[in-house]
Amino acid sequence: MHYENIKDSSPSDFKRLTGVRKETFELMVRTLREHLRDFGRPPKNTLEDRLLMTLMYWREYRTQFHIAQSYGVKECTVSRTVRKVEDALMRSKLFHLPGKKALRPNKPSEGPLDLQFILVDATECPVERPKQTENSPPATAARRSVTRSKRR
Repeated sequence: MHYENIKDSSPSDFKRLTGVRKETFELMVRTLREHLRDFGRPPKNTLEDRLLMTLMYWREYRTQFHIAQSYGVKECTVSRTVRKVEDALMRSKLFHLPGKKALRPNKPSEGPLDLQFILVDATECPVERPKQTENSPPATAARRSVTRSKRR
């Protein structure tokens, strides 16, 4: 998905494709123009496409290999692009989530905060394994005393 293909889409379709509103995307592009410094050979993809690469990586959990195949670049280029875009957006301080202390009210009497965002913890959880006790049957199919031994 290149920016040229989606720039004329409706605002709702644009948000469904990228995960951000068109105004937020344009603000990100302006911020990247100010904070992103390119040295050496000019990049193959436009700034908008590099931002789309990063949004794909964040939103769709696509592997860097698949993104590289979509944009005709190497996997290491995608990795470097995502890192540079993330760093530039963080340096701008426009796209930070508030810290842990900002989520708590200063005084208990103030009551709960009116939050405008939701964070989802999608980390893997350990699987509970059944515990073996003295009375529980063994994990093997048969007890050793029941199995035949080879005698000649």
